[in-house]
Amino acid sequence: MNAEEFITFNKFQQPEVETISIQVENSNQPIEPATLDKSVVSCLTQRLGDEYVAYYFYRNAANWCKGAGYNKAAAYFDGESKTELEHAQVIQDYLVNWNHQPAIPQVETGTTCSSLVGIINHAYKMEYTLFKAYAANQRAILGDDPATFNFIQGFVNIQNESVAEYSDLLNALLLVNPNNKLDLLYFENEYFG
Repeated sequence: MNAEEFITFNKFQQPEVETISIQVENSNQPIEPATLDKSVVSCLTQRLGDEYVAYYFYRNAANWCKGAGYNKAAAYFDGESKTELEHAQVIQDYLVNWNHQPAIPQVETGTTCSSLVGIINHAYKMEYTLFKAYAANQRAILGDDPATFNFIQGFVNIQNESVAEYSDLLNALLLVNPNNKLDLLYFENEYFG
């Protein structure tokens, strides 16, 4: 490639954009601030509910693990529950910053836990489903709301890490006999310690 071809190849094509015209109004009345589209508020409200479902699940998981003697797993799931509450707060703050009063949906709070393996299986399914939901929401608003697209990207990244983390736990469980209590205690010490 010669110099002229390189310059032609790398020319930046600026897209056509509207010019912004701001006129100062001589009015004593405040203007209405911008809000999010109703469809965006709806999807964020659904995800808010999902974050609360995750909080209650991890809270129940921590309680079950503590009662079963899996103290390291209990501490881990306690931390997971606190993280889910933080996620819910971030969504609520975003909605409020865009002039919406968050409507906290009613969610299932009574997930029953009966084994450490069952908890990890459920956590993986829940985190993977939430990953897919955030990704679908992001695709749906791709060109319409770049601020919310970027906001949701943060949650896609978080969910991607969670899916990988629980995938690692599932792969590690394949190395032990889940019906052997000593194997599960070893697993807990190795992966939650």
